[in-house]
Amino acid sequence: MKDVIKDLLYLLMKIAFIVVFFVVLFTFLFGIVRYGDSAMAPSIKEGDLVVYHRYIKSGYQIRDAIVLEKDGQTQVRRVVANAGDVVDITSDGLVINGAVQQEQDIYQNTDRYEEGVTFPLTVPEGHVFVLGDSRRDSTDSRIYGPVDIEETKGKVMAVIKRRGI
Repeated sequence: MKDVIKDLLYLLMKIAFIVVFFVVLFTFLFGIVRYGDSAMAPSIKEGDLVVYHRYIKSGYQIRDAIVLEKDGQTQVRRVVANAGDVVDITSDGLVINGAVQQEQDIYQNTDRYEEGVTFPLTVPEGHVFVLGDSRRDSTDSRIYGPVDIEETKGKVMAVIKRRGI
């Protein structure tokens, strides 16, 4: 009987250690968020779980998907320009540093919004310019301007498709 109780306590300690390990892991190093809009379709759809790395905040690369907090909402958007880049949206589409961008996996035209920022725009130091993949439905830097890197939560590492589960 003592061996059974001892084995049971040992098992409970293992389970508690694993739970604490994952809580610490997803509190400090990684984050997970349920994506709630259609601005990144088709790559990330409403209802998907997005796993991101919290400490990759500097050195975002063009085409990185990042998680950010804007106007009280958690958003996922794609970086299209870094600090020092000149962004313009013309009848030809998205223009970065004078070059029209040929974006793979973007199936809609990139248009200016009537309200929002004035183009051309130079991205300030410590900021990134972000757009959603679904350009018609996205509230992004065309509305609220370049995003301060301090407002970002991290870089997307994985997307877990949840639809139909």
